Amino acid sequence: MIEVNWGYPLSFVLRDGDVKTFTTIETAAYWLERKWPVDDAPRAHAARMLDAAAHCMIPVRTARAAFKDAAQSAGLRSVQPH
Repeated sequence: MIEVNWGYPLSFVLRDGDVKTFTTIETAAYWLERKWPVDDAPRAHAARMLDAAAHCMIPVRTARAAFKDAAQSAGLRSVQPH
């Protein structure tokens, strides 16, 4: 499987205090499906957007934005790149 790079990594502080860095659409989609702390509308929207981006139906930046919105909705704090 080819992983789709989505630009600079996105990092978030998880609820347990660990930091998780997302570098590909596939990693983000896996977390949304299997490890996401809440099941809400922003999570579902982000999952749809990541799938569409993986199939070249929408720009990757659109999926990134949806993923960032889902993280914010889940209460995950963004870690700014250095």
